Amino acid sequence: MTAQIIDGKALSAQLRTEVTQRAAALTAQGVQPGLAVILVGENPASQVYVRNKVQACADVGFHSVLEKYDANLTEAALLERIQALNNDPSIHGILVQLPLPKHIDDHKVIEAISPLKDVDGFHVASAGALMVGEVGFKACTPYGCMKMLESIGMKDLRGKHAVVIGRSNIVGKPMAMMLLAANATVTICHSGTADLAAMTRQADIVVAAVGKRNVLTADMLKPGAVVIDVGMNRDDAGKLCGDVDFDGCKTVASHITPVPGGVGPMTITMLLVNTLEAAERVAAKQ
Repeated sequence: MTAQIIDGKALSAQLRTEVTQRAAALTAQGVQPGLAVILVGENPASQVYVRNKVQACADVGFHSVLEKYDANLTEAALLERIQALNNDPSIHGILVQLPLPKHIDDHKVIEAISPLKDVDGFHVASAGALMVGEVGFKACTPYGCMKMLESIGMKDLRGKHAVVIGRSNIVGKPMAMMLLAANATVTICHSGTADLAAMTRQADIVVAAVGKRNVLTADMLKPGAVVIDVGMNRDDAGKLCGDVDFDGCKTVASHITPVPGGVGPMTITMLLVNTLEAAERVAAKQ
């Protein structure tokens, strides 16, 4: 058996077409979706991510503001700038690119963003809303993973066992909550799990999100399982790869996401979706 590839690029393009149409309708009503992106320091990877996010906004008809600051920006100055953006009616989403310089407290910065503009879905209020099933912003990467499952007909996961490898606040924990909300039975595995393979062999869906190459191999999979690979690593040749042994797992799985071209494109797309929804909520109140 060879697994079907879940094409993140194609699904992302489809969703962005819908976002473009909804954004145009909203702009015609006088509310153009607006995203503010803040970059502190010179991290090369962050610069690429930020550039891609700003370009994505332009592609779908959003208004975007990119603010770049030197690495010596004070925490107080950053918090002050976030507060100004919280009060700016033309901005519906605020994103502070992580990681921040060591003298700035990431948590304090994330919590300074208004929950109404927390389009990354990292604020405690967003995490709490996800936990209790209230309306809020979903963390973009796991949100994208759920859209990928929906794209292969797996929207209601009742009766399915999902195993999430990883417990980060950005991916692992919100991923588990979203799967639970879709009626899956969910197991969260991590570095303290005694026998990872025993867990993954029971899974209908495996989401690998630990940032470690080959954490999931073919012998750890139940035949026909769906594999979502969130990892971004480099192999010995320097080539981009995920957390999953792709070549091995694709011979056992029914569906699998590639790296690159899988979850990656979906993350920025879901950021656009969150920003659009933030703007739509504002428009609904006018």
